[in-house]
Amino acid sequence: TDLKNLGNPWSEPREKRTDWAKDIGLKTFTPDTEFLYISCCTPAYDKKVRRMALATVEILKKAGIDFGILGAEENCCGESARKVGKEDLFQNLAQANIKAFKNHGVKKILTSSPHCYHTFKNEYHEFGGDFEVIHITQFIAQLMEEGEIRPIKSFPKKVVYHDPCYLGRHNKIYEEPRKVLKNIPGLELIELPDSREGSLCCGGGGGRIWMETKKEERFSNLRIQQALEAGAEVLAISCPYCMLNFDDSLLTMGKEESLKIMDVTEIVREVV
Repeated sequence: TDLKNLGNPWSEPREKRTDWAKDIGLKTFTPDTEFLYISCCTPAYDKKVRRMALATVEILKKAGIDFGILGAEENCCGESARKVGKEDLFQNLAQANIKAFKNHGVKKILTSSPHCYHTFKNEYHEFGGDFEVIHITQFIAQLMEEGEIRPIKSFPKKVVYHDPCYLGRHNKIYEEPRKVLKNIPGLELIELPDSREGSLCCGGGGGRIWMETKKEERFSNLRIQQALEAGAEVLAISCPYCMLNFDDSLLTMGKEESLKIMDVTEIVREVV
């Protein structure tokens, strides 16, 4: 019911949706703005994951990108609702978003979450929502290629990249995040044993992020173990659910000193 009435799965008021963006000078999207940036409900409402959206905004500003947000008019993309069989709820959320996007003249959408990316790109057209949807790692790879973003500092760490299910398997976006990381001076990119098509889910896909999983059954614990065994100092991610699950596993496993979880955008922000 909260998802239906409040437009987000965190049971938070609509007007708090832009709290993460307070004091950073973000503009509201207007018809002449080039990109609509959708942070996803998770970074918008969960303070632990907010850093992902803030890093993204800093990079976009640095590159001089014309973007805005819709704030309280944004609803959850509805992906989890559809995956757990709440089709009516999904369609309500999708139609509300499509209406808001069209009313504001949105043509291009930038997303931080692979779940939003997948849903806007592959599922909204059923309801007349045809937008150009770009995941932030794709966009940064493109900006680096065009010289709009230049890494000027070194990041001398061993990094493993975890392929999120909805970016990797579902949408075949494997190379762009790696291309971004390979462009960073000093960064040594190592591969995890199960990567690309064979990547392990962090345990948050298919609506599971909203369910409690017993500690001994967590995929995220296994992934942390693999990253440590590979000799990584940083586990790079590009999905808010992955960030939530891996941060949680680091705490429960007591490995906060051994490994750092960083979104790709956080690494890029440090070097530009």
